This record gives sequence, C-alpha cells and structure tokens, in this order.
Amino acid sequence: MTAEDTNIKIAVRVRPFNGREMERSAQRIITMDGPTTIITNPKDGAERKFTFDYRYEFASDPLYLSHLSLNLIQQRVFQDLGEAVVENAWKGINASILAYGQTGSGKSYSMFGYGLNKGLIPMIADRMFTSMAEAKDPGVELQLTFSMLEIYNEKVYDLLNPAAGDALRVRNTTNTAFYVEGLKPFPVTTYQEIESLVDRGTRNRTVASTKMNASSSRSHTILILQFIQISKVGRTEKRSIINLVDLAGSERVNSAGTEGERLKEGVNINSSLSVLGQVIAALVQKQNGKKGLVVPYRDSTLTKLLANALGGNSRTIMIAALSPADINYEETLGTLRFVDRAKQIKTAATVNENPLDKCMCRQTNNWG
Repeated sequence: MTAEDTNIKIAVRVRPFNGREMERSAQRIITMDGPTTIITNPKDGAERKFTFDYRYEFASDPLYLSHLSLNLIQQRVFQDLGEAVVENAWKGINASILAYGQTGSGKSYSMFGYGLNKGLIPMIADRMFTSMAEAKDPGVELQLTFSMLEIYNEKVYDLLNPAAGDALRVRNTTNTAFYVEGLKPFPVTTYQEIESLVDRGTRNRTVASTKMNASSSRSHTILILQFIQISKVGRTEKRSIINLVDLAGSERVNSAGTEGERLKEGVNINSSLSVLGQVIAALVQKQNGKKGLVVPYRDSTLTKLLANALGGNSRTIMIAALSPADINYEETLGTLRFVDRAKQIKTAATVNENPLDKCMCRQTNNWG
C-alpha cells in the first residue's frame, strides 16, 4: 500500500476558570479570533498568535456552562475529531489522539468526560459498536479488542490486570516499532463491556492531590482499541489500532507544591514530556532535510510507545488543553509552543491489509 503523508492535526481547548484561579482573582489571557488563538503576556500586554486546525473555548457566562451546553461542546469535539478516528479504523488505518497540557488543564475531561458529559474515549467506543451493528456484509467477520495501560515512573503497568503486579517490558521489532510484552487485550462485543473495562482501569490509575489539581494523574494513560476485519471471501485481514492517550500534566514544583514521592513522580513526568518535545523537534528537523539525525524515541518509555503515533504509520490528532488564567501564563505558552511545533510533523499512514496466511499471528498487543 502507498503511504499517505498528512500533518498531525492540532485542536486547542480552553477550559473555564477553576476554583483556585477564581480565588486568586485571575485574569483571562486567552482569546480566539477565527482560526487564531491569542495569548497575552500579563506583565507587558504583548500578544503571541498561533493558528491551529480546531479551537474550542468555554465562555464565562454561567448559562453557557450549563450541562446542556457542556454536552454540546463534547459532541462537537467528537464530531470534529472522533468521527475521523472511526472512519480511519474502517479503512484499516491506524489513528491516535493525544491530550497534552499542564496538570489540571482539562485533558482527562476531553478524553474521558465527566458524568453525563462523555469524552472522546466513550464516544469513539460507542460509535465503533454502532457502526459495527450497521455493517451488512456477512462475508466479513468483525473483531474488537481493548487494552489499557499506564506509564508510571517510566514503568508500564496493565491497568486491567493489576494483580499481575510486575511492570511489563517494552520490546521492539524494528527501531520504531515498539510493543508492550504481556499486555492483555480483552475481546469486547458491546459498548457496556468497554465502559466497564474503562471504569476498572480508571480506578487503578495512579492519582494524587497537588496544589494545582485535587486529582492529578501521576502517570500517562493509554487505551488501545484494535479493530480487525476478516474477509472470508478474499482471505484477507484488515486491521487498525486506535491509541487514545491521556498524558500526565506537566507541572512546576513550586506551583504544584510536591515533595517526597509526589516530587519524584513530577520529575519523571516532566522528564518524559521533555523527551517527547525532543522527539518532536528532531522529527521536524529530519523532515526539513537535516541528515544523520537520530530521533530519540528510546530515551523514554512514553516516546517508545508513541513512536508510530508521532512519526510512523498513523493519522494523529493532538489536543492542547489550556488554562485561561494569567497565573498559568508560562505553562500555557509552553503548551502552545509545543503543539505549534508538533503540527509540522507529517506521518505516513497506510492501509493495514494482508492475506490471512501472511498475518503476524494476530499479535494483538503490537502498536500500529
């Protein structure tokens, strides 16, 4: 199959002020003007402008922040971002969504949702099963599996099998094809099964309270849906791997007020996100023609597992979650700069279709 180059798509999402920001009488520094996101330096009023593919901004009007309005925004995010993921899965193309931003910026809300306001993960899963139920071809067998892991202090744990206890090993088949050895995929046949597994995995995530966020995730969380279409007539297998990634938030030690184990976690989080930034910078330089450059995927567990999502066989979307408050200016500007660089990266997605006798033993824990 011929690879189709496409840039990583960037979506910017600004949450409302939280209680901490309102208590400190924080001022708004983020505005949006059409395709442009504008951040204002609270010290001197200087503006920085960025242009991205999608933009979502919460208004401060209490009426706008009603349950109905919040749900409509979640639906819009899914229509813009999630629908394409499902379409690519049916084509046999790998897809990834990564949520990036400082701790407490709304990444998990975008990915998981809260209460009745479902996020991208449950809505993508629901749409997958709806589309599978509508499929009419009796000559094609459809299979869906689900896995969920976390990267905590640079070690990988299966969130759906915590009794295993020991960290799982990350192995590779080529320089940029890494997978988690022993990660257990669960065959799923209904949305309710995935909902139950997500609830189980979420309960097992490593979270803790910091000054920035009462329930700060202390690990990177990755959910993997693998969709397989087996043609009984043509004896071919088409597969797509969907990676849904809720990255732990970057944080300043002084702002987060961390110490002891929390401090160690924060250092590891910031280190892995720093390597992620280095990988993105190297990919941009390489694609701009710099010779002999080695992309440092191997420098962190996170970048090993995101290698294909960033520079390989995937169509990838990155969500930049932002605080609107002046007290978070440096962190917010850092997030905008990060994703502004990432939007320059091109991935080369191909249709993953092979004759059944050439398929790799249906290895369901490989990363596409």
